Amino acid sequence: MDNPTGYLLPALEPLDQYNRELAANVHPSDWENPKPKARYDLVVIGAGTAGLVSAAGAAGVGASVALIEKDLMGGDCLNVGCVPSKALIRAARAHAEARGGGDFGVMCDGPLHSNFPAVMERMRRLRAGISHHDSARRFRDLGIDVFIGKGTFNDDLSVSVGAHRLRFAKAVIATGARAVELPIPGIREAGYVTNETVFSLTTLPQRLAVIGAGPIGCELAQAFARFGSKVTLLEQGKQLLPREDREAAAAVERALQRDGVQINASCKIKGVSREGAEKMITLEGPDESGSLRVDEILIGVGRAPNVDGLNLQAVGVQFDRRTGVKVDDHLRTTNRRIFAAGDICFPYKFTHTADAMARIVIQNALFFGRKKTSSLVIPWCTYTDPEIAHVGLYPAEAQTRGIAMETIMVRMDEVDRAILDSQSDGFLKVHVQKKSGRILGATIVASHAGDMISELTVAITAGVSLGKLGSVIHPYPTQAEVIKRAGDMFNRRRLTPFAKKILAILLKVNW
Repeated sequence: MDNPTGYLLPALEPLDQYNRELAANVHPSDWENPKPKARYDLVVIGAGTAGLVSAAGAAGVGASVALIEKDLMGGDCLNVGCVPSKALIRAARAHAEARGGGDFGVMCDGPLHSNFPAVMERMRRLRAGISHHDSARRFRDLGIDVFIGKGTFNDDLSVSVGAHRLRFAKAVIATGARAVELPIPGIREAGYVTNETVFSLTTLPQRLAVIGAGPIGCELAQAFARFGSKVTLLEQGKQLLPREDREAAAAVERALQRDGVQINASCKIKGVSREGAEKMITLEGPDESGSLRVDEILIGVGRAPNVDGLNLQAVGVQFDRRTGVKVDDHLRTTNRRIFAAGDICFPYKFTHTADAMARIVIQNALFFGRKKTSSLVIPWCTYTDPEIAHVGLYPAEAQTRGIAMETIMVRMDEVDRAILDSQSDGFLKVHVQKKSGRILGATIVASHAGDMISELTVAITAGVSLGKLGSVIHPYPTQAEVIKRAGDMFNRRRLTPFAKKILAILLKVNW
């Protein structure tokens, strides 16, 4: 029996029936690596989203494929990212809805509290139930040779996994990224959690410090606050979610404060120490300095590419420890036989982006395709409540490119369904090219913005104008009707004084 790792990662604590089921699927301890074929059309290192899609797609068109994973198949998304975090966020939203039931005439007798162990057990149960999609056995059944172990390049033509040597025509690096470590004095000794370990918690921290107000930090700060933690969000910059529209970030800031999150922006962390069970964070701010005592610290600051241990120098693959593997627009590395996809090489570290890049790799690596990453229209969403979703250009980017742009804005308090849902603190901004109305970008702040952004993503991809969306029938009442309202507003703006005179003349002629 070939069991190259023989250990269970911290992400799978506690070792209950659900984590055992997960491990049996994505890192089976009894897995026997197959005897390698003489040569593979494609060898994929890393079985996260980019690696799984690359391997399955290549096998689906008849290629011989080997897939290598040293940790957990499914990567971040299944094990420590999208799946567990959204299960946690949904449970937190249920708690918030119950707490706010009085606004809807729904009364809860007695104090409301969360059963945090049950919340986390639900997450583990759902994650285990989904994991068969990414399992070693499923991919073996697709005709892929699955190797559990660490993959290392030997030369331009082969990769080693333990004692096995895999020869290839083309290879894909899809090793993803990991949580960033911060050089804060004393933090390692004091202890902390990241998105890779926070889902192993079984006890709710009574006082939680979240470092970093990006998507991970904001999502988890709100969720833990809703469960009853006293959460302090620490951010070095002035704005939460600094990559997002300023007004959108402000809406999320209001929501976090409404849920009890204490926000400390423009602060620097000078050090961390441990005093018994407590952790003390020393802070320095623009106005005053002080200390913060907490029970747990969560670091939610960015991702670092997994480039170590691959022996990339030996095969001429250039990389940077901050930005990852260097690729061209076709996802080819500096070695013409080797491609890369996903978080290891791209600034937009999303599951759906990794999926799209894997599809490009299949065409370009196996069939001499010329698909480009620059042609991708990439939406994203931060799953706070309300959510922020964005696609395309921001006004500043359009200005840099010399594109004449105008912005159409509709607030959610003008949309009947949002009012009825008591979810009216949000808006839609659509950025369009002047005159033509071609959609260049959009931001939505709404309860289900992540679902609504797809309509605008399709419009950008297909070159559909905002005016055309105004003529699309949307079911009433839905919050997505805000898009139709934006289209109507754009069409009204196009009704110039001259056009109004012509219409007046036509009306008179009709009589």
